[in-house]
Amino acid sequence: MTNRVAAGVLLAALAPCATLSAEDWPQWRGADRLGIWTETGILREFPDDGLLVKWRVPVGSGFAGPAVAGGRVFVLDYVETERRTMQGKERIQALDEDSGEVLWTHEWATAYGVLMASYATGPRATPTVDGDRVYLLGATGRIFCLDVATGDVVWEKDTVTEYDVLVPVWGTSIAPIVEGDLVIYVVGAQPDAFVMAFDKHTGEERWRALEPRSELGYSQPSIIEAGGVRQLSVWHPAGLSSLDPETGALYWEELFPGGQAPIADAVHSDSYLLVSGFYTGSLMMRLEPDRPAATVLWKDSGTDRILEDGVEVAESDGLHSNITTPLILGDTIYGICSHGEVRGLRADTGERIWEAEGLTNRERWASAHFVRHEDRYFVYNEKGELLIARFTPEGYVELDRTHLLEPTSRTGYGRSRPGTRSRRRHGQSDRLVVWSHPAFANRHVVLRNDEEIIRVSLDEGDY
Repeated sequence: MTNRVAAGVLLAALAPCATLSAEDWPQWRGADRLGIWTETGILREFPDDGLLVKWRVPVGSGFAGPAVAGGRVFVLDYVETERRTMQGKERIQALDEDSGEVLWTHEWATAYGVLMASYATGPRATPTVDGDRVYLLGATGRIFCLDVATGDVVWEKDTVTEYDVLVPVWGTSIAPIVEGDLVIYVVGAQPDAFVMAFDKHTGEERWRALEPRSELGYSQPSIIEAGGVRQLSVWHPAGLSSLDPETGALYWEELFPGGQAPIADAVHSDSYLLVSGFYTGSLMMRLEPDRPAATVLWKDSGTDRILEDGVEVAESDGLHSNITTPLILGDTIYGICSHGEVRGLRADTGERIWEAEGLTNRERWASAHFVRHEDRYFVYNEKGELLIARFTPEGYVELDRTHLLEPTSRTGYGRSRPGTRSRRRHGQSDRLVVWSHPAFANRHVVLRNDEEIIRVSLDEGDY
């Protein structure tokens, strides 16, 4: 009997009227990409002697978070085969969820010379599991559909050779999203295929949409219910577009240019739809209730930094998210700005209400991941710490904190091209981080760095 099953039996005996739930984490930010974890039987606070690590398995480098589905953990990584040449192989491994045993591996050769050297460390996009198939994207534009049980290739595409795609400077990073019989990728093909949908069973192209006006960006699309229809929300370097996910037809679009790197997801809550970027600031759209349309409620496109003689001395009052996807709770926005500050803003105006320190590093491009659980949030920061916290209109409240994983990814100027020297950029310090999003599944958290992937129990029955 596994620990998980034994814990369930024990709790059922102690509280026969209680029902414990369990759930998978099959894609980026979990079910429907909402960053919400609904399982019961989860710890309310961390034990003083730390959390129980069920297993540790070595992995190569990469920023892609794991997916968990059907008793398997899926993780992408990169292994360099020719030292200092940026030649290697990307791979996906399927691990047994209970034991960490490697069930199968699929790998392919790749070259990272097209990427910025500082971040040429591995795949970025979390795998997407749908039934008996797993869909994935490598850092240089390779698309795969694999059999979940065996790792066999069902279909694959090389977007660079097939669609003449230009790989973005920080690598292709946008996880596929499944909608009905379609799997949707942000591809960036000229002249009219920034977004493409394929038959998820065969890989046959079903529709293409939007003219590429810059590189891809790095923000993950999502599907929302608004205006009586399902809308595919795509936040890209030129702005925010809403598409019919069945046909690719454009519902509405708001241009909001200002940089190549939107990373945080668009956030939907009631009639609000928010995007926030490091270089762009924030844009809040008001969604119409009776049709697929939207109007600008407010935008804050001021600079993310204030310079004096080329030296950063201050920031704007708004929100310039980098990796962290903000929250909208009621009429308040919560997020992490470009130097690691936690900020609360009014959702209707964008006005800042408060600012706090201490959640993560106080560094440029600092980040954390927010996952809602009941009346609190699990926050995983770039220092490898897991926090329990609440966000309120009055401020940020930390309830508990524990360290889980060592940061291993170097920011800004870590790995250099052969024959060149690393340089600091934008005044950023040389620090180690962990930027991969964790997976919260079956009363455990699964997380990785550039050296290992671990599974840690949050099941109150294990303590």
